Amino acid sequence: MKKESRTAVLPADGSTYDVIVLGAGAAGMSAATFAAMEGGRVLLVERTEYLGGTSAFSAATTWVPNTRFRDELGAEDSEENVMGFLDRAVGNRAPRPLREAFVKRGPEAIHRLEDETDVKFRGRPFHPDYLHELEGSTSFGRALEPEPFDGALLGDDIWLVRPPIPEFTILGGMQIDRDDIPHLLKMKQSARSLAYSMRIVARYYLRKWAHGRDTRMLMGNALIGRFLYEARKRGVEIATETKTTGLTPLGGGAFKLMLEQGGKTVEVTATKGVVLSSGGFARHPVKRQEMLPSPAPRVSPSAPGHTGELHDIVLGLGAHYSDTSAQPCYWAPVSIRKRKDGSEAAFPHFVLDRSKPGIISVGKDGKRFVNESRSYHEFVSAMYAADKDGSHIPTYLIADAAAATKYGMGMIHPGTKDFTPFLADGYLIKGATLRELGQKLGIDKDNLVATVERFNDLASKGVDEDFHRGETVYERANGDATHGPNPTLRPLGAGPYYAVKLYPGDIGAATGLVTDESARLLHKDGSVIEGLYAAGADMNSIMGGVYPGPGITIGPGIVFGSIAATHAMSRGVSETARKAS
Repeated sequence: MKKESRTAVLPADGSTYDVIVLGAGAAGMSAATFAAMEGGRVLLVERTEYLGGTSAFSAATTWVPNTRFRDELGAEDSEENVMGFLDRAVGNRAPRPLREAFVKRGPEAIHRLEDETDVKFRGRPFHPDYLHELEGSTSFGRALEPEPFDGALLGDDIWLVRPPIPEFTILGGMQIDRDDIPHLLKMKQSARSLAYSMRIVARYYLRKWAHGRDTRMLMGNALIGRFLYEARKRGVEIATETKTTGLTPLGGGAFKLMLEQGGKTVEVTATKGVVLSSGGFARHPVKRQEMLPSPAPRVSPSAPGHTGELHDIVLGLGAHYSDTSAQPCYWAPVSIRKRKDGSEAAFPHFVLDRSKPGIISVGKDGKRFVNESRSYHEFVSAMYAADKDGSHIPTYLIADAAAATKYGMGMIHPGTKDFTPFLADGYLIKGATLRELGQKLGIDKDNLVATVERFNDLASKGVDEDFHRGETVYERANGDATHGPNPTLRPLGAGPYYAVKLYPGDIGAATGLVTDESARLLHKDGSVIEGLYAAGADMNSIMGGVYPGPGITIGPGIVFGSIAATHAMSRGVSETARKAS
């Protein structure tokens, strides 16, 4: 049960703030924190009961090149190199000046957080760009991750942080990260891993007994927990479960906002700026159908707050969407399973299974259609490109028994030996032979057999002549490092065989509101809507619907949150705004 928190209090009617931030994902938390760092009186408004948005669900990888972590890790990189890489990846799908602003201002934002706040990061010694085949890509030095955080420091505010996806935890709520997983998998083979695993499990149960939940916050929960801790220290006021129902210009960039919470409505004023960071349009009931490809995904693994309601308001004030993105959303293939409480879990298949030896994916025609080791975004893009009359939605992820057991499949964790519960509810489909599996899936059995025969012949040579799987550093990184010569390829062995259905899942909007390099919203004629800013998924992505590397949503979200906040705080207050306050 969620404990009581002091954030549910609605601001007093008539209150005035320098900056009001609407939406509390990583971008919104960044904007609120930076505005407070600039000395502003700040209000952070969140529509849902939790802070963190989809960022809290994520690994919170933060792609910001050329920070001090580049030098600490010994990576060679430069602004020129990064811009060349992004120019090749993004092209004219998004304005170049925004990429320039991100590359130039990104290190400054990260370093200010590092030096002046409790929002801390660390670099990974190996975390390749996804489009590693492009000139200018790197294997490490750009992707950061938040340092783990002791959530006990938040007191009751820990209950405000959006909990991780249950299927990404173990033991009923224990968060684990990429450093824990190898030890947990080897605990029966290594005394060191056994001791490590016993230590983190014992500490988890102690924390849960003392605090009611795990306070060892990792990944997305760590990032949001750290921002919340810093925002509290700097006096940011926070209102959860609060809708913005009106946004009225007062002149000079000041705005009056109508806020509603629990049937009560108040008016508040922002004198220097309003930052939109509500998560984008993707759950808007009309825009979802209009702006996503058909069929629009039925489920999404993202957080529930991005309803697009704020977009309806600011579109009426002259804001507009970009129409140049390669994809309207960033994608991940998801598998779906009903939980015990009746809700549906949409599990994103990022890296744990698709790239592993002994696993392939096929459409309804029983044929491969994509390099399974490409990024999750490109995988779903290929699903849509291949889909003919429902031929590739769903797609089928197929593994032999050895691969399914060793690597897991979606919600089936690596090392699981008993598949009974997953078979019983239909999440997992089993066939003693490929023909039997094809029959159960309703796909072309003859093609499936021929596809596996062809794949096995290629895999035995370690070269995928059809789709070039495992030919880049990124793809090989997602394979099995203990398997060679190609860590992503192994012939499928004898049956039984297993399959999981994969569907498109949107993990964040790419198409958003058009801004300039200061994150200010623009009219269609290019003129500025004074005092209105956007960051995160509300802002049209600087990556233009392309996914060049890990953390390319959170990194720019944090950076442009900082840019929006510092620009707003640098604005003078008009006479109209003074009178309003």
